[in-house]
Amino acid sequence: MQPVERAEYEGVDYAWVMQTTFVVTILVGAPAAALLSTLVTLETWGARAAFAVRIGAPIWFVTAVAVALYARRAEAGDGGSGGDADASAERDADADAGGAEPESTEPTDEQTDEGEKID
Repeated sequence: MQPVERAEYEGVDYAWVMQTTFVVTILVGAPAAALLSTLVTLETWGARAAFAVRIGAPIWFVTAVAVALYARRAEAGDGGSGGDADASAERDADADAGGAEPESTEPTDEQTDEGEKID
């Protein structure tokens, strides 16, 4: 069974897209909304909230589409996997570090190294 904190992605990592969209929207969208708010009169809190939704939703949508297209084109957010060799090496290391029983060094078949049968 694969651990919960590990996942192997094929294609776009949508969790990465959502996290990046959130951060970029805050870093770019909040200042843009603040600048746009200077162009209109917002006298009540209701008007301010409605303005934030009218401006914030398109900013969020455009940012999400741009990040998703970038992730698809650049294979961003794929967990840094360099290919199948790296992924299998990670799985092997995880299996060795996990709570697996250590392997026995005793011969498993019923012969010793010299070929004698064990009774």
